[in-house]
Amino acid sequence: MKALILAAGFGTRLAPHTRTFPKALFPVGGIPVLGRMIALLKRAGCTAVAVNAHHLAHRIQSYLAENDFGMPVTLSHEPEILGTAGAIRHLAHYWDDDPFIVVNADIVTDIKLADVYRRHQEQKAQVTLVMHDRAPFNQVWVDERDRITGFQRFSSPVGPGRQRKMAFTGIHVLDAGILRQIPGNGFSDIISVYRQMLDEGVPLHAHVVRDHYWQDMGSPDRYRDAVVHAMSPGAFQSAFSDYLGMAIHCHRISGDGSDRCWFRLTAGRYRLILADHGITPTLPGSEVNAFVRIGSHLHTCGLPVPRIYAYDGFSGLVFLEDLGDGHLQQMVRQASDDSGVEMRYRKIIDTWMDLTIKAAAGFDPGWTCQTPAYDISLILDKECRYFVEAFLNGYLELAVAYDDLSAEFENLAHRTIDHGFTGLIHRDFQSRNIMIQDGRHYLIDFQGARTGPIQYDLASLLIDPYAELSPDLQQRLLRYASEQVAGRLKINPDQFIRGYRYCAVTRNLQILGAFGFLTRIKQKDAFEQWIPPAATMLAGHIRNADRKAFPKLAAIAKKIGVG
Repeated sequence: MKALILAAGFGTRLAPHTRTFPKALFPVGGIPVLGRMIALLKRAGCTAVAVNAHHLAHRIQSYLAENDFGMPVTLSHEPEILGTAGAIRHLAHYWDDDPFIVVNADIVTDIKLADVYRRHQEQKAQVTLVMHDRAPFNQVWVDERDRITGFQRFSSPVGPGRQRKMAFTGIHVLDAGILRQIPGNGFSDIISVYRQMLDEGVPLHAHVVRDHYWQDMGSPDRYRDAVVHAMSPGAFQSAFSDYLGMAIHCHRISGDGSDRCWFRLTAGRYRLILADHGITPTLPGSEVNAFVRIGSHLHTCGLPVPRIYAYDGFSGLVFLEDLGDGHLQQMVRQASDDSGVEMRYRKIIDTWMDLTIKAAAGFDPGWTCQTPAYDISLILDKECRYFVEAFLNGYLELAVAYDDLSAEFENLAHRTIDHGFTGLIHRDFQSRNIMIQDGRHYLIDFQGARTGPIQYDLASLLIDPYAELSPDLQQRLLRYASEQVAGRLKINPDQFIRGYRYCAVTRNLQILGAFGFLTRIKQKDAFEQWIPPAATMLAGHIRNADRKAFPKLAAIAKKIGVG
């Protein structure tokens, strides 16, 4: 038994990733989908396989040459795409007198191909197409005898029970005589060949399958589904020793400001969270690489972060511990007084110190995304320019020239770094990134961690507009933090607080830039409600830092409606 795997397409629905990496080599559970299909065909009894290729054919050729599949696997290069029928004709010299299988490269399935092949032989069919019920892709008419009757919608109603529409799985079994039906030159579409055969009265058999798994990889969402199906059982086995293979269900849950997608996976009483960072062909410097490397490091250091049980860098999928839905913002908003809130924040400040000290040891700057450190250039670009372009101009439409403020921004950036004490920082240490479960707190969204002034994380925590801590509580917590720093790091509290004041300004600028961007560009209107408190506190932070050093910035703060 021989087979042809169709891998010549451009994979346009998975662009831009397929511009440099062929879809047939996208990994599913760590194995290229092409390799999975070759293995499936071998298990079905195939003794030789051909793979047609056009787009990035050299990448596919390299993959085939570098691996031993236990049987001959031949590349059929097409300088011009020939279509499915043309690909079959192009291999006329390859086929023998036995029926052969033709299958799309971009499907993941457990359909028993040996059963399909055997049924084809028993029926002495010229063509057998594997069909299933897959709304909304049901576009092939199949009659009560399981024969194909058409490939498009009938113009008049069909009697009930006599015809049903089904979807084609991309799996064919063909008699060698099919070659006589294919036109002699150029591109040839197999559906046109099948329609011609129907017109001539040649029966096309449907092998209908049920209770099977099948997924094509025609879009990012469907690619993600295929990877989740392949990897989730292993993730659950790693997380729960008594997981017995029960069905796993995937439900999308709301995210926050990032472009990542979040899902909750459930299997009976067990739950995991799936973070989808998007397809990532190049891992170094990527967000998913930072998430996995930094998250694993923090967990190893004993920091309270969700445990990562499995991940796939290429697909951008990470399977991690489910910490529920409660976060610090909710706890603060629901509290009747400050006493419990202050106690919780003191514990979080203790964790911040552990992050700064314990996790700094062994931290590899190569894990980071964007930049390895929170430095002057980052402050100018990601805090100051972001504030001007995304908030002042993008949200408020004030037409402020960045250059008019550049000297003050330079001064602010230098003072922030010069008065900072360097350690490991989370970079987004705010109440929505601190989960509360069973009385304990956990840090999430740690992929932005890098070295920088440790006061920045403290400012992120205390001036957080989501929580809106009272000024008095902020001051008490700042004193507590400065005492901890003095005791554990032997840092002068007054110098620490001075650096904190500058970090409060840079963080405030970042917050407003982010809220402006998320509201206007990302159309996430829920963030707009937090702009007033974030804008209201800017003047006070500038005043506390050194209002005389930043007169233009102070005037901007007053102009946007703060005092």
